[in-house]
Amino acid sequence: MTTGSGYGLSAVPNAQDQAAPELAWRPPRPRSYSPGIALIGAGGITEFHLAAYRRMGLPVRVIANRSLERAAARRDQFFSEAAITDSWETAIRHPDVEVVDIALPTEVRAPVVEAAIAAGKHVLSQKPFAEDLATARRLADLADRQGVRLAVNQNGRWAPHFAYLRKAVQGGLVGDVATIDVQLAFDHSWTVGTPFEEVPHLVLFDFGIHWFDMVATLLGGRPVETVSASATRARHQTARPPFLASALLRGRDFEVRMSFNAATTYGQVDRTTVAGSLGTIVSEGPSLSVQTVRLTIAGGTSSPVLEGSWFENGFEGAMGELLCAREEGREPENSARNNLTTLALAFAARDSADRGLPVALSDG
Repeated sequence: MTTGSGYGLSAVPNAQDQAAPELAWRPPRPRSYSPGIALIGAGGITEFHLAAYRRMGLPVRVIANRSLERAAARRDQFFSEAAITDSWETAIRHPDVEVVDIALPTEVRAPVVEAAIAAGKHVLSQKPFAEDLATARRLADLADRQGVRLAVNQNGRWAPHFAYLRKAVQGGLVGDVATIDVQLAFDHSWTVGTPFEEVPHLVLFDFGIHWFDMVATLLGGRPVETVSASATRARHQTARPPFLASALLRGRDFEVRMSFNAATTYGQVDRTTVAGSLGTIVSEGPSLSVQTVRLTIAGGTSSPVLEGSWFENGFEGAMGELLCAREEGREPENSARNNLTTLALAFAARDSADRGLPVALSDG
């Protein structure tokens, strides 16, 4: 039987609901490794860092910020016995610290990462961990020489919907990925009047890097050949940076299409669709935290029950993976070297938008 649509499509047999595959999507936790942590930076996002570490039972020994008042506020909120300092050098040298969480702005981050590595500390760096690929590779090499782990806080990897989607694709449930489609229509107006307005590509790069990272993990090493991107301001937006952006990533046998509208007031939607040779998986909802995942394969359609949220699971996962890797003597999944592809894609999109031309990516 065929449809009457006139497009020559064959009807698909009715897919029956089935139990969702059991996948290891939850944030990793070390078995017993519980090192002292220094947090460098006490900005707004660090609330989620510290809340995650408290839930995990990890000891935060020192909090550093150039404003001692802000450091003290974070200490009093989460870890009352932690020391505070306005010197990141002092935090790195603290004798009870083995892991340094660096949550400083991008432009001042790399020297602190380098100093922490040189001091023999394991490092979790906020993203992007470097402003160019040469610096990123140099820091990854330095960590290898020093025998320490350098990981990147790509917390979106452990957001419940992204984590399940990632594990499903990596487990071969959808087969060979042919297309990845990302559509985000959301309201980013909370950034008006904040320092975020000074970020030129706030949406395409600073925010979009989470999705470039997800794409990199879903492609599993398949090389992107070209990146074409654009960014512009919506007529009604009040924020300075462009709130409309798109990117097209092409490989030899796949395409990735990304669309961002950060000036959406009503009817917000966050949708990711991965279509492959054996099935399709879709994550969809009105926000980052409210998502439903549907996996459709030959046997039918299933929807896993997912607990938690991006701002809970994500920050637990980023640090948890670093600690598990140290405990197990391996490289973290979110290592600096693993993150080089993410950076290359994000940098290429930014450069393409600036130049108005596609950017070719070399194999290196």
